[in-house]
Amino acid sequence: MSPEDQIPRLRDLRIKIFSDGADLDSIIDAYQAGLVKGFTTNPTLMAKAGITHYLTFAREVLRVVTDLPVSLEVFDDEFDEMYRQAHILNDLAPNVYVKIPITNTKAESAIPLIAKLSGEGLKLNITAIMTLAQVRDVFEVLPDDAKAFISVFAGRIADSGRDPVPIMQEALDVLRPKPGAELLWASPREALNILQAEWIGCPIITVTPDVLKKAQLFGKDLDEFSLETVKMFYNDAKKSGFRI
Repeated sequence: MSPEDQIPRLRDLRIKIFSDGADLDSIIDAYQAGLVKGFTTNPTLMAKAGITHYLTFAREVLRVVTDLPVSLEVFDDEFDEMYRQAHILNDLAPNVYVKIPITNTKAESAIPLIAKLSGEGLKLNITAIMTLAQVRDVFEVLPDDAKAFISVFAGRIADSGRDPVPIMQEALDVLRPKPGAELLWASPREALNILQAEWIGCPIITVTPDVLKKAQLFGKDLDEFSLETVKMFYNDAKKSGFRI
């Protein structure tokens, strides 16, 4: 029997689901529901959510989420300033993972900065990774006892027409000798990606609230789902007063 024939319920998954977003109410709801094991955000999500004061928002999240990892990202383009911001974010709470992009906008590698911060004991989330070469570069500079999330953007890899699954499987092999460096399946596009990550043994996946809501349907009877869809089309047509 293939894995696809054994669809688990969301609560039965081994993979750690991190909620990805910048809406405080959604973060609180996800935290209280107990389904997620961590939280991530980024400047783009915060801008879309209308956040205007970065540290105020960060402190609000950390006041609610005290016992799960919270990833907060630096946002300068110069590595010296990234270093300063990283320490400010790190000092906010012991459960902070500081997000460092794999390069700056000039395509200059952040590996020296990653090595320095990780060597100083900061917990990092290395973000925007899309190649195995980048995964290997990060692995080489992390201390053996480092605590880090290695965020490979599987969804964006898929957007480029490439199958991300073999890449993620090989990334798992690269990181295996350092258990504290956990592979994170980032930017999923659909609920199925959660199961794909589960099937290959990926430790973590980030999901937006809308994808997490869809994942509540895991294992749903397809005949029932079909009938619900037919009823939806019928009722919406009636409400709209359509005529042919």
